[in-house]
Amino acid sequence: TMQNGVPWWYFHKAGGALEGTRLGAVDPGGEIWQRIRPERVIGSVVYPAVEVDAPGLIRHVEGTRFSLGEPSGEKSERATALAREMVKAGLQAPVREDIRSEIWVKLWGNLSFNPISALTGSTLAAIVADEGTRAVARALMLEAQAIGERIGVRFPVSVDRRIKGAGDVGEHKTSMLQDLERGRPMEIDALVTAVQELGRLTGQPTPTIDSVLALVRRLAIERGCY
Repeated sequence: TMQNGVPWWYFHKAGGALEGTRLGAVDPGGEIWQRIRPERVIGSVVYPAVEVDAPGLIRHVEGTRFSLGEPSGEKSERATALAREMVKAGLQAPVREDIRSEIWVKLWGNLSFNPISALTGSTLAAIVADEGTRAVARALMLEAQAIGERIGVRFPVSVDRRIKGAGDVGEHKTSMLQDLERGRPMEIDALVTAVQELGRLTGQPTPTIDSVLALVRRLAIERGCY
């Protein structure tokens, strides 16, 4: 599956106390789990940055990497075969043994920069350059890291390095800001609400996430984007 945020299949073959848990934020009532079935999933993390210039016209900003991984962590033949085909098309498609940790490294940024971008109208570079918004992003990321570590996620980079990486992308509008500007549904639940739900499941407080979620959800409702 290719989507931003916490995927609906997250706890399929994850092991631990939350094995098989279905996340209401991204799969209300477990409908996707029941109809698509997690056994069919190969996880993916999408890295290219793009902007929608017009309906059907997508401008590629940077990046060609699509990491792949089985929920179980095995290097399966189907994942390897898919990676081969993607490489033939000119993409980078590494097969990871721990796709969840890589999901979290990207989610770290999306959880933080997407709602801040939507609330302020700012690009990634502007958010990182501003002391105040950078501090809010950092607080969001620290709360998310605490949640992730409680469910076995390994963060291979520091918060500050992740923030720098976002700033290095430059004057790019996040997907959430693009959706807001075009009146499209915003990815609030997959990027933010699901992390709040994980906080509740693990007993990890999320005061900054709660506040930012309340603000961006209200904005989306007012604009008809939620």
